[in-house]
Amino acid sequence: MGYVYLDPSDAKEFLTDIEVIGPATRAEKGCLFYAVTLDDAHTGRMVVAERWQDQASLTAHLEGPQTASFQRWINRIRVDVLRYDATNERPLID
Repeated sequence: MGYVYLDPSDAKEFLTDIEVIGPATRAEKGCLFYAVTLDDAHTGRMVVAERWQDQASLTAHLEGPQTASFQRWINRIRVDVLRYDATNERPLID
């Protein structure tokens, strides 16, 4: 979970690319949740939220074709996305 920062003028193009790879990413083995959305249009900040069944699934995703297709963005974005391990998962409201 975290943020991707880019030039605000690139936001529409970036989100279009996300829309293209989103369905395939969500269909990957072990993907429990995947979303990228514009958080602040003035600063070009996107929220990235992903949830993976296990580290092996995340690793396969990061090494897969959807992620590779984003190499054209690598010099145009700043990524501040962190990985978390969750334990004791339970409903928010009992």
